[in-house]
Amino acid sequence: MPSASRHAAPPYSLSGARGTAPAPDRPRTRTGPRAWAELLRISALFTVPGDALAGAAAAGHRPGRGTVLAVGASLCLYEAGMALNDWADRAEDAVDRPHRPIPSGRITPGAALAAAATLTASGLALAACAGRPALAVATGLAATVWAYDLHLKHTPAGPAAMATARSLDLLLGAAATCGAPGTPPAGRASRPRPARPAGPGGRAPRPGAGHALPTALPAALVLGAHTCAVTHVSRHEAHGGSTTAPTAALATAAALAAAVLRTNRLPSRGRRAPAPGPRGTGRTLALTAFTGAYLRTAARPLLHAALNPSPPLTRRSVGGGIRAMIPLQAALATRAGAPLTGLAVMGLGPLARSLARKVSPT
Repeated sequence: MPSASRHAAPPYSLSGARGTAPAPDRPRTRTGPRAWAELLRISALFTVPGDALAGAAAAGHRPGRGTVLAVGASLCLYEAGMALNDWADRAEDAVDRPHRPIPSGRITPGAALAAAATLTASGLALAACAGRPALAVATGLAATVWAYDLHLKHTPAGPAAMATARSLDLLLGAAATCGAPGTPPAGRASRPRPARPAGPGGRAPRPGAGHALPTALPAALVLGAHTCAVTHVSRHEAHGGSTTAPTAALATAAALAAAVLRTNRLPSRGRRAPAPGPRGTGRTLALTAFTGAYLRTAARPLLHAALNPSPPLTRRSVGGGIRAMIPLQAALATRAGAPLTGLAVMGLGPLARSLARKVSPT
């Protein structure tokens, strides 16, 4: 969950790799929780659970056991990308960011690589517990993260790869929620289910598992487009100098916000239009509020970076783009008819801002 110089860590994990290795006589300090918190960028973790929750809502299901497994798998794969990112960038960080955990000697390269491998295996194991569709999506997500960190981030395909990772993370929530047993469709939890004909082996087929990914794909594409725009900006955060990237990201954020609000008026296939009356009005107000929060969080720092593309303002715009994922996830869940899920996702925002003051998300 992401620079021609040093990629920060938007959505998944980002970075470039160049420079020289750390000096062999650099003093080493003892590894501690602070070093691992910096390596894994734990303040960005709060942008991850909303992917699975928005995916479940977009698929038309309430969060359940599969959603919890998807959140756990996403967190593991996200942190695997962060650890692998710094391992791959250890030479460049020795030049541009010598204070980072690996070049400063607080964490060894071997420990970071081992953490990335262990977290990847843990994420795949959790996804497997949610069913084969979830495992298939998680495998694609893990492959995308490793391919990005080890090679694609140095190529023009880097932003697209990062966008793919974030989109797959939302689809993982949809596949895991619908593929796990005991997950009721949204709004139908209290209705008795009619008996279903038994499938092969005498087992009843799970409803919705085969349609989860196509149904959630539009929401995944929205989240991926935002991620792609932020990743383009992050390529300039070490040295600044680009007005094009933040301007394009600003335009993308405005277009996505308009699309989320516009498609709210159009019921998706197989769903009812927003109900009239207080309930429908409340959903519309919540969607408007969450979309507005997304624009405020992303647009202000992007505008500052476009007017003055200095490294500090560019880094601030990347951080704003990362945090803006939370209200965007909330808006996507609300648009799908799950305003309470959107409200729960929005509750992660203050936690992310508070922790970002202690550990930078980039």
